[in-house]
Amino acid sequence: MAPIFRPSTFNNLLRPLLQNQRYAIPAVSNTFHHRFFGFFKSSPLKILSTDLQQSVKNQTHVSTALATHLLAKKYPQSNVVFSPLSIHAVLSMLAAGSKGRTHDQLLTFLRANSTDELNSLSSNLVSSILADGSRKGGPCLSFANGVWVEKNNVSLKPSFKEVVDTFYKAGCKQVDFTKADEVANEVNLWAEKQTNGLIDQVISANDIRSLTWLIFTNAVYFKGTWLEKFDPSETEERDFHLLDGKKVQVSFMTSTDDQFVSEYDDFKILGLPYLQGRDKRRFTMYFVLPNAKDGLQSLVEKIGSKSDFFNRHIPRQKVEIGAFFIPKYKMSFDFEASNVLKELGLVLPFSKNDGMTEVVDSPLDENVYVSSINQKCIVEVNEDGTEAAAVTYSVLCGSSMQIIHKTVDFVADHPFLFVIREDVTGVVLFMGQVVDPSID
Repeated sequence: MAPIFRPSTFNNLLRPLLQNQRYAIPAVSNTFHHRFFGFFKSSPLKILSTDLQQSVKNQTHVSTALATHLLAKKYPQSNVVFSPLSIHAVLSMLAAGSKGRTHDQLLTFLRANSTDELNSLSSNLVSSILADGSRKGGPCLSFANGVWVEKNNVSLKPSFKEVVDTFYKAGCKQVDFTKADEVANEVNLWAEKQTNGLIDQVISANDIRSLTWLIFTNAVYFKGTWLEKFDPSETEERDFHLLDGKKVQVSFMTSTDDQFVSEYDDFKILGLPYLQGRDKRRFTMYFVLPNAKDGLQSLVEKIGSKSDFFNRHIPRQKVEIGAFFIPKYKMSFDFEASNVLKELGLVLPFSKNDGMTEVVDSPLDENVYVSSINQKCIVEVNEDGTEAAAVTYSVLCGSSMQIIHKTVDFVADHPFLFVIREDVTGVVLFMGQVVDPSID
């Protein structure tokens, strides 16, 4: 048999990024800030079973690999925001409908031993980890899946439909793909509803081909209020230094309150907690700032070389702050995720072989393959908090730790990374980089 991954791509790019590393949580002081981070006294994954703990760690490994390739290699000069979790959900659904070498390659890429592991993780994401918290005073959240299937001569296999119904809670709709405008409009209305109006168009009629049989979608939506809001009257215009040495004037938020900051040799990390509500989940936005104004790419590569980077480096304790400035920004980013996945060695789902035969029954003697996977993502950061959303869709066709005790500065006036994460489980919702906050 041919190797599951192209050797040059897998060995040189994916393997070093996805190496299994021991999960470790640094010891914390008894003076820890109990109200918000007391759960770090023990493993932050205690609320999950051992198998689900490992699934979350595997998902984080994959997220780091995607982020490193996307930020450092594909778009090093661009503002980027994406949801690795949303891509993971679509790939997990594809894995449930695959077999043979395609199945093995998807599981290897997702670091899973079986589709049961992936299905269990998705079920927990839908029902608990990313369940809406707004009614309990926490963030407004949505994690939803959808399936559109050709109604003429095609039907979902009962086994696959049971999986997407039970574990992914995906609404399944039969449509006529020859009416491309109507189908595109329906998918876009679904995206708009699931993202609270933030994303109202993800697919066009041109994306739907004559042989389109299925569309899989996933939407992630997050809206959180800072635990300690910024005062808009204190926001001021300051210089932001671009990678090319130029400067732009943008609005910076500021505060004199103590902050969660960790300081290392060549970078700092700021954690801004969100209002949490009456449950055990803890959502935080992290800003990873290189000391050097042109140090973004090397920082991305450093993060990619350590799959447990965030657990080892995120701040655990508040420190007295000196100069403190965070830019306001709003950005959108869309890209063809399938190109990135292929470059990382995941190629078989996109080839016209017989690897996706567990999805549909059809009297036609044709194979099913993934023609593309695309994602659109939006994030806005201001004095009140953060709103972010991502929609990922896949079209399937038929074929013939350190603790700081000194005053520290955190002035994000040059390109930096950001992450929105649920800290109890370690699930990463969104990642990205800001190279120019003046660009909407």
